[in-house]
Amino acid sequence: MRLMLSILTIFILLFNGCTQETQNKLSRSIQNWTGTNGVLDIYAGDKLVKRFIKIDKLTTASGTDDGGPRAYRFGYGYDDKNFNGKKDENEKRVYFEFSDYSTNYIFYESN
Repeated sequence: MRLMLSILTIFILLFNGCTQETQNKLSRSIQNWTGTNGVLDIYAGDKLVKRFIKIDKLTTASGTDDGGPRAYRFGYGYDDKNFNGKKDENEKRVYFEFSDYSTNYIFYESN
């Protein structure tokens, strides 16, 4: 028990010494590891045109040569064709990409 408490204390002290960006990266990696039940709604104007459900994470693409972030995100989820928020028998898990610049979207966690 003391060992666990010591490790936790060291982790907290190291985490507090990190920059905000490093803390954000650590938080995202922990969230990616634990997973989420994300929903991605995509809009054309004010109309919902596409919904993906049961997304574990969205990832920002990185360049092959420079490793820099690209202007799109990608992930895996179920194509919710009837927008009911549930995985139906005919709805398959798919890979998707969308642009940060031209796509109106909302990503949120479903309970």
